[in-house]
Amino acid sequence: MKRWSGGTLILILSSILVVRYTYFNTQPSKPVKQSTYDFFRNHPTNDLQKPGITSIAIPSKKNGTVAVKVKEKPGLIDVEGLSELYSSVNTSGDDLKTFATWPHLRPVLLRSDGLPETSKGVKEASVAWRELVSVIKREKTSKIVADGGNVNSTNEIKCPFSVSTFDEPVNSSRRHLELPCGLIEDSSVTWIGIPNGKNRSFQIEVESAGFQHERKPPIILHYNVYLPEENSTQNSVIVQNTWTNEGGWGKEEKCPSGKSTRYFQVDGLASCYEQLIRTAMEENKSNPVSDKQINSSLAHVHVRANFPFSEGSPFTATLWAGSEGFHMTVNGRHQTSFKYRDKQNLEPWLVNKVRITGGVSVLSGLAKDLPVSEDMDIIVDVDQLKAPPLLKRRIFLLVGVFSFGNNFERRMALRRSWMQYEAVRSGSVAVRFLIAFHKNAEVNLDLWKEAQAYGDIQLMPFVDYYSLISLKTIAVCILGTKILPAKYIMKTDDDAFVRIDEVLSSLKGKATSGVLYGLIAFQSSPHRDKESKWFVSEEEWPKDSYPPWAHGPGYIVSRDIAKFIVLGHQERDLKLFKLEDVAMGIWIEKYKNTGKDVKYISDDRFHNTGCEMDYILAHYQNPRKVLCLWEKLQKEHIPACCE
Repeated sequence: MKRWSGGTLILILSSILVVRYTYFNTQPSKPVKQSTYDFFRNHPTNDLQKPGITSIAIPSKKNGTVAVKVKEKPGLIDVEGLSELYSSVNTSGDDLKTFATWPHLRPVLLRSDGLPETSKGVKEASVAWRELVSVIKREKTSKIVADGGNVNSTNEIKCPFSVSTFDEPVNSSRRHLELPCGLIEDSSVTWIGIPNGKNRSFQIEVESAGFQHERKPPIILHYNVYLPEENSTQNSVIVQNTWTNEGGWGKEEKCPSGKSTRYFQVDGLASCYEQLIRTAMEENKSNPVSDKQINSSLAHVHVRANFPFSEGSPFTATLWAGSEGFHMTVNGRHQTSFKYRDKQNLEPWLVNKVRITGGVSVLSGLAKDLPVSEDMDIIVDVDQLKAPPLLKRRIFLLVGVFSFGNNFERRMALRRSWMQYEAVRSGSVAVRFLIAFHKNAEVNLDLWKEAQAYGDIQLMPFVDYYSLISLKTIAVCILGTKILPAKYIMKTDDDAFVRIDEVLSSLKGKATSGVLYGLIAFQSSPHRDKESKWFVSEEEWPKDSYPPWAHGPGYIVSRDIAKFIVLGHQERDLKLFKLEDVAMGIWIEKYKNTGKDVKYISDDRFHNTGCEMDYILAHYQNPRKVLCLWEKLQKEHIPACCE
């Protein structure tokens, strides 16, 4: 009799184990695909894992022996407000299209290693949704009563283009402007006043929208002007800062600083007028010198002489919102700039009120270029603008556009321009806006009406903080793999113009798997400057460089990468990272490490800082430029910029 080899014995024992396992564990039936309504009805949020780490045994061979590696996964935690938020969504089938990604986002929101502001964003979203439902019910009741002839229906503008104190008496004590729908880029607030010497200072405060449970709304910008006593040796100074309930006062920025300082720029503008004076003095010297060599006392004489505010002298101060920060112009001259502190979630769309306090006599105030939603009752081309039906089970391209709730005009400009491409109107390309909740009930109500009218909005289950933008990236991958299956998935922003025809032409003949297409950064390092908007600590990313990633204004991934990202986050195998475009590169690197091939396709025609001829994508285009670009393509048939 032949002896059994060790290998044969192991094979037989393995077969016995397989048979035994099959016998005692019946094979589960194939899961039935659920509708979103079934998910909300059947899945309460108390079926969570306890906080902690899940360990998974992974066999591996080393030196001929079998070892066991332990892979640690973050656990699931209870997030305040999530249960209320999800369980309260009981709307009609048509309305549920707006919440299509929610069932698949739920395990991501519950991760114990979630993005720092996730809990806050979800909790505030539950409050915002409750308020929105209440407002919707009131509006429906009012409409029924109005249709019955019992009340007079009015067309009150709730998101006005401008607000002012012009209708107030000259001696009115009103010192604030209510901005019910926040600020957008190029919005401005102008105050005309006279410093009256009281307290030797006055303040302009930009206040955030807040919920009832908040002790005091955050201050997005505290602009404090100090005027010293006459004959004082002290210089006048402007101090800018922020304040939050959680962190108190932030880091002050003074102008002038009182000492030699390296100033920076915001939207290409000097952060302090002293910077302009020092630069001018340097340029007047015959030989270039360093900042330290400039006569400091002479510089401060110029600074003091150029200080824009003085007791008894009228001033016109205009605070306007740029792309990167606030800018103050006084009497027609640029004075200061202040970067948005996104890390503290102090962003212009959150503004609810601007007030002026302290030792100043206020003559008038005006806020203009505010976000305005379109009146649905008077739009005549809704059918032409609403999302067309998708004729195929799988489309060629899904475009996810990241937008904020009060960017009404930007979205309408896109609907009237590149979203009118034949490929979009025929249904082979789908475009959807990904928008999270606003903290203002009026914005949420208008956003809800917009979603019902056009059918192209996906509402996210959190408040729209910049620090949570990576959750939208996961959501667009969910949308393109589970809701609207597409061959390719594109991410872009609502201030970008996309030549859909050229995108489709460029994708033809390219690989259908492992693709990242856009303007690729192959060599980049994390920002370690804590003042940077893109600051990343060594704890968040310990390496000195990032893997290749595509710039955020516009990039495309293939379906297989999107599926890998969705599964990886639902099973908590992928790391959450706050910079969404870099995060995509990090996740694709993980995909590559599984042995898959990745094709990094870089194209300089994806312009992430503006517009250039022969563009595929042009970034930083306001609504007027977007419509102009579309008109040029229709009339001149050339991709020329509108400057």
